[in-house]
Amino acid sequence: MTVPGALALSALFLMTAPTLGAQLISIKTVPIAQGDQFNVFPSLNQGMGGVAIGLPDTLLDPFRNPAKGGRLSIARFFGSPMVYGVSNDAGGGRTLPVAAIAPLGSWFGALSLAVQEVDPSRPPGSVLMGPPPPGVVVRGPLPIVVTPPAPESHGNAYVFALVGKTLPKQQVSLAASFSWARLNAMDGVDLLYPGSQSINQFGHEVDVRAGLLKEWAGDRALDAVVLHNHVGMSQDVSYLDLFWDPGTQSVQQRGRVDHELDRTDTWGLALQYARPLTASGWRIGWLATGNLMSHPKIPNYELMNIPRDPGHSHAYQVGVGVARVSGPATFGLDAVYEPIWSDTWAAAAAPTATGAGDTIPVGGKTIENRFHFSNFQFRMGIGRDIVLGGRPRGATWQLGLAAHTVHYWLVQSDFVQSAVRPQEEWWVEWTPTWGLTLRFPELELRYNGRVTKGTGRPSTQSTPTFLADAAGVRSGDLLVAPSGPITLQGVSVVTHQISLSLPLH
Repeated sequence: MTVPGALALSALFLMTAPTLGAQLISIKTVPIAQGDQFNVFPSLNQGMGGVAIGLPDTLLDPFRNPAKGGRLSIARFFGSPMVYGVSNDAGGGRTLPVAAIAPLGSWFGALSLAVQEVDPSRPPGSVLMGPPPPGVVVRGPLPIVVTPPAPESHGNAYVFALVGKTLPKQQVSLAASFSWARLNAMDGVDLLYPGSQSINQFGHEVDVRAGLLKEWAGDRALDAVVLHNHVGMSQDVSYLDLFWDPGTQSVQQRGRVDHELDRTDTWGLALQYARPLTASGWRIGWLATGNLMSHPKIPNYELMNIPRDPGHSHAYQVGVGVARVSGPATFGLDAVYEPIWSDTWAAAAAPTATGAGDTIPVGGKTIENRFHFSNFQFRMGIGRDIVLGGRPRGATWQLGLAAHTVHYWLVQSDFVQSAVRPQEEWWVEWTPTWGLTLRFPELELRYNGRVTKGTGRPSTQSTPTFLADAAGVRSGDLLVAPSGPITLQGVSVVTHQISLSLPLH
């Protein structure tokens, strides 16, 4: 499908996806496929579509809300290696996380470490030079082909720690967690600069959380999380520009490096309440989440070629979930509504004349992009215990499906041209999931898999050409500029995770 060139946010928020899931709300304006780079923790319900509101996920919950670590009664060690791949040789990655969580009297704590390797999203290719403009004589053969070097895989590292305390009389758990990621590669970022030769990424993500869990008689529970998340990335993008050298009357090559910054700060609050229903085995839960985001620096992605710098967003989730455990069978269903508002703009670096004859001062807005999202998430799944080796719960199989609909309206105001452009976009992402758990007296072995469809990877359907102005060409200006529509080629993202859980006695 063709992506309009005037879209303002591109994959900004896609590239800053959170490492700790649900309480951080991601924003996407283009259906670009994202690999499961941040899927580094074990999950009990991932094979059931990731249902999490009405059905507890005792493996993943402590990493989302550190206070839920107080529910674990014995110490455990986890290892959950994960691999993912994007079809059409469009990238992939491997992660090896290890984690331990342990109670010590009324105190409890956890530590997780992970190393990761991310493969490049684009294969080695070439840039084709088209014919020169009229009036320019080029000596030497045409076309000219510039072949970028083969992209390399890069490594990331993740650290997570939590500490908390349980107050038995009050049936309350309090905890705090800290996570840090050293990021040398964000999956898919290299595709956002289609005319570049290479991209050097480096940066970090910091996530700090404080959590509370309050439980009452009758299996009722309320949990709350307050968080602050900071993402700071730098991208050194190398280009090889072709220009006309009047001295030699030939086309020459010249290197250029653009330094792009990506900064986002998020404050968040999440509340979740769950309780049994009167019907036997049924349980219901409610979810409310709010995020306030500041974007002091947004990269000028070559994919969209629109200047934009500061911005801010506020995003919310309101959801309900139901679940039922009936003997060996388990069922879960979540429905979440996501209203989101985002505002980004470009600031004038110098006094800028407008088409109406006015002047925009330095720092004034030249372009403003206002987004309103109305998104939905649906997750559902089933699971069933089966007898294995004489043990009633010796094994469990799971099947699930998750769907994410993105629907937004954009109003873009161009203050230089005194023009306003409305636009509406929507798409659906589908994720079938499956899982199998084997339980032995000494350990649990769990496999989860999923495949995401309905997204794509960007590519350009044109070749760089000379500037049409022959006089500008002879004066030594840059001759190559990407042109033509941006398209997304449909791909699938397939993820496999194996989790090993060992009790520590």
